[in-house]
Amino acid sequence: MKVLIPVKRVIDANIKVRVKADGSGVETQNVKMAMNPFCEIAVEAAIRMKEAGQADEVIVISCGPQNSQDTIRTGLAMGADRGILVQHDDVLEPLAIAKLLKAVVEKEGTELVILGKQAVDGDNNQTGQMLAALLGWPQATFASKVEVADGYLNVTREVDGGLENIKSKMPAVVTVDLRLNEPRYASLPNIMKAKKKPIDVMTPADLSVDVTPRVTVINVVEPPARDAGIKVENVAQLVEKLRDEAKVI
Repeated sequence: MKVLIPVKRVIDANIKVRVKADGSGVETQNVKMAMNPFCEIAVEAAIRMKEAGQADEVIVISCGPQNSQDTIRTGLAMGADRGILVQHDDVLEPLAIAKLLKAVVEKEGTELVILGKQAVDGDNNQTGQMLAALLGWPQATFASKVEVADGYLNVTREVDGGLENIKSKMPAVVTVDLRLNEPRYASLPNIMKAKKKPIDVMTPADLSVDVTPRVTVINVVEPPARDAGIKVENVAQLVEKLRDEAKVI
């Protein structure tokens, strides 16, 4: 079984995001970038499947500029077998990415796609669902537990009311949540080995996919600064302020 893992290059989760001076977007120049944390969990899940003998090959794919190869190399250092870069320097919206992934899935003949449930930059939570719809495959989203047994996927999903257990046929698309696993750190020997693993580079045109943006960003602004908090002397004063100023009681 081939497993495809889409990964995204995002601003490191520990870095404070800054808006460009002209308001055209978020500043990424000279900013530390990293693999999206949810994507790391997806890579770890696929590698564990291979270690358990449930997968034959783990392929990491990224859609974006050339320096997205760094993110792919991270996945290779974790244990993936090879990488694919769909190189595109302009904006890629979730639907365009889903179409690109669909083309690669059909080209590679993969039977399982595991994605992070969302990226920490856009928080769209759309690509996995769109990909499943385009492929006509079953999907299991927000997975906190994934098991492969007898050609089926047993998935525990995190939903508003608690946990939901489902059984899905394969091929399938799975999006993973934070509690699925703890991603491993890539060791130095594996980082060196990853430099020799192959990365196939292609473009949207090679896959015959139109990635023209459908949304135009007019302006990006930072959220308004919050007022400083205050300390109260006692419970009575707290109740008074909640009643008279905040008007919540």
